[in-house]
Amino acid sequence: MGTVILVRHGRTTANAAGLLAGRAAGVSLDRTGQEQAERAGERLAAVPLAGVVSSPLERCRETARFILERQAGTPAAPVEVDLTECDYGRWQGRNLSDLAREDLWAAVQSQPSAVVFPEGESMAAMQARAVAAVRRHDAAFEAQYGPGAVWVAVSHGDIIKSILADALGMHLDLFQRITVGPASLSIVHYGAGRPAVHATNTDAGDLAWLAKGITSGDAPVGGGAGHPA
Repeated sequence: MGTVILVRHGRTTANAAGLLAGRAAGVSLDRTGQEQAERAGERLAAVPLAGVVSSPLERCRETARFILERQAGTPAAPVEVDLTECDYGRWQGRNLSDLAREDLWAAVQSQPSAVVFPEGESMAAMQARAVAAVRRHDAAFEAQYGPGAVWVAVSHGDIIKSILADALGMHLDLFQRITVGPASLSIVHYGAGRPAVHATNTDAGDLAWLAKGITSGDAPVGGGAGHPA
């Protein structure tokens, strides 16, 4: 199978203000977020990407453009609705400091698999549609470009955390142990037997080793020699 680089969008005006943006329209990257997305694009410039798939929300499409602008080729750039932000229902647009006083907040922290946001989506449904979308696109890129295909999915913090939890074999109730910062890169290779998580929440480091893709195989006992220089 292929390799997906999960990219969270850069910092937004809502992030900076401590608001839960959710699916609200008009939430764009602030200057810091633009610089973060630009650095992500620069890191990925050394990797010929088969595609850059984005959530339909503006902040993700902006981040995707920074990545696409630095690619030597012309990767496919579809928008995927199943990578969009969680539907937080009546929580959308509110201050995180206020939400932390809600009874539901404790469940979001400790038992997200049981959480359904008021007039919104369940976190379990969020994970199911996001994981299915990533695996669907991964299979399509692998079928078109071969098992060495590397592609990017630009999405949101909780979405990416839920995808990583699935790849790590973690129950959704443990996904708050994962951190995914603005414009961070996480790398998952969906091998024939199981996914392998090669990186999480990175915002620096050379990615040129990904140019040839990742091959599937058994995990090396003792950790192996690392990626070839």
